[in-house]
Amino acid sequence: MTNYRIVNGRKLIWDGQAHLSQEAAEQVVSRYRSEGFETEIVEEEGEFLAYTRREVKKVAVEQPG
Repeated sequence: MTNYRIVNGRKLIWDGQAHLSQEAAEQVVSRYRSEGFETEIVEEEGEFLAYTRREVKKVAVEQPG
C-alpha cells in the first residue's frame, strides 16, 4: 500500500483505514465529500482504500514572538 496516489495529475493521500467492502469505503468517502474533499476509492489486495485531497483556501501565518 502506498500513502498517496496520483489521479489525473493530482496527489491524493490515503486516510489510513482499510475497509473490507466497497460499501464501507463509500460511506467514509461520502463524509469526506460533504466536507469538501476530492476522493478516490482504490481496491488493493482485497481491501478498499479511501484517498482524499482538499485545496488549502487559507493559510495561517504565525507571528514570531
